[in-house]
Amino acid sequence: MKRSRSKEDDELLGAIDNKPNIFSYAELRTATEDFSPTNKLGEGGFGPVYKGMLSDGREIAVKKLLVPSHQGKSQFIAEISIISSVQHHNLVKLYGCCIEVEDRLLVYEYLEKKSLDQALFGKTVLHLDWPTRYNICLQAAKGLAYLHEESKPRIVHRDVKASNIPCFAINRSWYSVYA
Repeated sequence: MKRSRSKEDDELLGAIDNKPNIFSYAELRTATEDFSPTNKLGEGGFGPVYKGMLSDGREIAVKKLLVPSHQGKSQFIAEISIISSVQHHNLVKLYGCCIEVEDRLLVYEYLEKKSLDQALFGKTVLHLDWPTRYNICLQAAKGLAYLHEESKPRIVHRDVKASNIPCFAINRSWYSVYA
């Protein structure tokens, strides 16, 4: 079945100020090895997230939104517009999106390390000292503070949890919007 964006989709995407990359469904299907279960990173409230690799070698996280979505197409485009305008070193970067007919996917940078909940409670628990734990919390709080107080428009994440906080022992933590 051939998948393509409609003219209306192109017009909606064209109206975004900080236009993200537009990926084809076929490109993301190839990158994730046909959304292979072995590439599944997890599942959030809106759908599964898969690890993938683009043809240029970049590793990505692809959030495949469940269909039918309660979210309309124009709401999805508005969300892309907002997410693509948010730039902060403690936030996961949105690379782009795919919107072909009924397929709605968000493409984020891929972060290799474990999430905070995996680090603290997973099968291979990391033994984080208290200064490292404090730093992870501080960096996550900085990302949230940016969203809540500094970004234009202000954004309330509404899904703050340890599984959405990738942690790094190198004194930097990102707040994730893709989990």
